[in-house]
Amino acid sequence: MNATEVRAALTLAIVYVLRMLGLFMVMPVLAVAATGFDDYSVLLVGVAIGGYGLTQAALQIPMGMLSDKWGRKPVILLGLSVFALGSIVAALADSMWWLVAGRILQGAGAIAGAIMALATDVSREQQRAKVMAIIGIAIGFSFYIAVVLGPLIANAWGLAGIFWVTGILAVTCLPLVKWAVPDSPQRVNADTLPRLEQVWQLFTSADLWRLNVSVMLLHMMITLLFVQLPVTLVALDIPLSSHWTLYLPVLLISVALLALMMRSSRGRTPRAMLLAAVVMLGTAFAVFPVATNNWWLLAAGVLIFFTGFNYLEANFPALLSSIAPAGQKGTAMGIYASFQFFGAFLGGVLSGAVTKQMGPAAAYYSGVVIALLWCLIVAGIRCDIKLKRVVLNVAEIDEPDSGQLDQVAQQKGVVELAYDAQQGQLYLKVNSEFDELQTRALIKHW
Repeated sequence: MNATEVRAALTLAIVYVLRMLGLFMVMPVLAVAATGFDDYSVLLVGVAIGGYGLTQAALQIPMGMLSDKWGRKPVILLGLSVFALGSIVAALADSMWWLVAGRILQGAGAIAGAIMALATDVSREQQRAKVMAIIGIAIGFSFYIAVVLGPLIANAWGLAGIFWVTGILAVTCLPLVKWAVPDSPQRVNADTLPRLEQVWQLFTSADLWRLNVSVMLLHMMITLLFVQLPVTLVALDIPLSSHWTLYLPVLLISVALLALMMRSSRGRTPRAMLLAAVVMLGTAFAVFPVATNNWWLLAAGVLIFFTGFNYLEANFPALLSSIAPAGQKGTAMGIYASFQFFGAFLGGVLSGAVTKQMGPAAAYYSGVVIALLWCLIVAGIRCDIKLKRVVLNVAEIDEPDSGQLDQVAQQKGVVELAYDAQQGQLYLKVNSEFDELQTRALIKHW
């Protein structure tokens, strides 16, 4: 990578980590720390934990498209400012309803698409995977750090302290984005952000809906878990300040088990590994109700859950890239992210509502039911095709005619082709037989 790509990868990773820390730190804390509010209810706890997902889901695609009109940085700065404002509202909240309002306002700072688009804009095609990998790893570790730090900060400064820290971190990101993150070039990759005219087609895609529903259920289950788990730990006489002693070793071991799962997946049917991970999540939720008096059994359930969760979280984006039509990955990613965040909202509401009506054990068992239904959905995911995406710039030449496009489409290894006249770019989905140098040489002779 060149200096610009290294700077973009590191600065955007830091921005993402600082923002996601604020979102994640509250998850293992809120169910216990919010009991001090006069209007406390487990339903409002669920809404507060998942509330940010509602506005994230609603604004993910509009904010992404807005970054095409206003530019990446202005939208990222606006999103961080809104997120900081929501953090302040939540920090000053004197009731659960104000806390919910703060969480919903936090979610309105939907900048995930704009950050990923900026990372794509400033990186070369051959180095883009490395930049995205650095940001992806940072996002993953931000979750682990937040789950450990959240209970410690809440013990020292209370629930409001978490939101004050969150707001400060968001404000800290503003000068970093303004002056440290590289600016986008004039020409950008149009396949990185959603387009309104493609939304309905991909929303109803038979190949993509299973994946979108799957990521919705995945984040539904983790939110459902964190509405219940902190309360279960307190019932085991483990104070909030000590919850990290469970989360830290479990998360570290789950990362090691994830590596083993990834290695063992070689030579196995991808669909079988996905089903195994879903079964792990369902097994964990079956363990939790009977582990209320056994710390070791509860820890085993949490370990099983996070191993399966990590595997699915790591593999779903790669599947999306393979399944999404050529030239439409940006739209597919926007819809995918919307389902992801909406799942977080649904998980919070479901967990709170079921717990209020039937108790915490019923909430855990609802996770088992979700996993069983989810297996039917995963069984139909198309995940046996290994394709990569290639973007070819043809802006310097005259607009290619249908015959020239057919020449590219007939190149060995080309599975799909889409041409964007506005950006002057060809979007290809290709298999291992594709010869990029040969195709570029063909284009130069047009």
